[in-house]
Amino acid sequence: MNTLVHPPPRSLHGLGLLLLAWCAWLAVVRGVIPALSRVDTDFPNYYTSARIALEGGAVERFYDDAWFQEQIHRHGMDELGQFSPFPPPTALLLMPLARLQPLTALRIVTVVSLLSLAVAIVLLARILQWRAWTAALFVLLSGHAIHTGLRFGQPYILMSALCILGYYLYQKGRPVLAGVVLAVFVPIKYFPATVIGCMALQRQWRVLLASSATVLAISLLSVAILGWPVHRTFLMAVFGVHLTGQLGLPLSATVQSFDTLFGQLFLYDPVWNPSPLRASATLQWVFTTGLKAAVLLTTAATLVRLAGMRGRDALPPAIGIVGLAALLVAPGTATYHFVVLWLPVGLLLIAMRSAPLLWGLTLGLYACLGFIPYGLVARFSERGWLTPLAFPRLWVLVALFVVAVYWAWTHSPSIQGAAHPVQRAAQSSVAAISPPSRFGSGQARS
Repeated sequence: MNTLVHPPPRSLHGLGLLLLAWCAWLAVVRGVIPALSRVDTDFPNYYTSARIALEGGAVERFYDDAWFQEQIHRHGMDELGQFSPFPPPTALLLMPLARLQPLTALRIVTVVSLLSLAVAIVLLARILQWRAWTAALFVLLSGHAIHTGLRFGQPYILMSALCILGYYLYQKGRPVLAGVVLAVFVPIKYFPATVIGCMALQRQWRVLLASSATVLAISLLSVAILGWPVHRTFLMAVFGVHLTGQLGLPLSATVQSFDTLFGQLFLYDPVWNPSPLRASATLQWVFTTGLKAAVLLTTAATLVRLAGMRGRDALPPAIGIVGLAALLVAPGTATYHFVVLWLPVGLLLIAMRSAPLLWGLTLGLYACLGFIPYGLVARFSERGWLTPLAFPRLWVLVALFVVAVYWAWTHSPSIQGAAHPVQRAAQSSVAAISPPSRFGSGQARS
């Protein structure tokens, strides 16, 4: 039966619902309405590649930026775009919609994204044993990530929902189906591989085998439809260059990463970056490589630490920490990428219930990512020693990672031998997002 323990004060409940309504209104005004009204940036890349593939065009020229830009204009869109650094299977995403007009296709993509948003909320409420409105508030607190994802026609909301669905299926004892669902986007956007990798570290071999088979099947389908030459070009000339952070100029602060930050600080260019802090490609390489190596080594050491926990206890915080680390070492991140944090941060919050201070700090930093006033900090880009001020999203992500790692090293041993964090939340009949020691709780199934 359902039980209610320590119901939250009416004022706190009311404030939460008011905040939820405000976040939903922002998502409609800044995301849904623009997406239904006009084609903006990014979407032309997905649509044009699918249209070329559907019409049997010169797909081997996808990575010829000037040619691809001409194709965008030829299909009636005025936005700037390029296919690089997308993997070739990206062209398969919108092939079912490619015969439609661009705006019509974008509207359908928007509906799919909204349905994915709803699915993500429902499944997170079940996984984390939160009330539906609490899960909805948590998801909508990602703010800019949802707004830009909808407006630009990005597939990340769908991808994040599939990650959550995959984890839910894994929880329900469906490892093969979980592996298939988790792997659908791996050949296109890579991030779900972090969840699969964490499960592999837990010796979930059926998840890994199903994921590997799915990735192979999608890759073979891509080669069959698009041909081998475009895949060869991607592997030989695009993938490695992008993965190592060779992004080219200009290095925009809108794509925040260690690569772009230290590129602005240390790479001189008379047109794109005339005033670096110091012109030194060596310093740029040392700082970028050194910090990424520190993140990866810290992550590896923390996973070893978590491995000492009993049973599946290590999996939720491992997914959280690896997810944060993946975004930190990525050569570039945009606002819409951060919808992928719904599952990792949600699992971290459940694991941190016995540490209210760290729990609150994690939730606060996550919410900050969604509402950074970029208009106020953009002026500091390419301004010498002031340049780091133009990268607030990067610093908030660093802070989230540090808090998660600190929790793993100082609090995780105290829950060794306890139940799985999600199971523990259900068994205690606590369903609210807030820690029971200070705030109310909601309903849980029993």
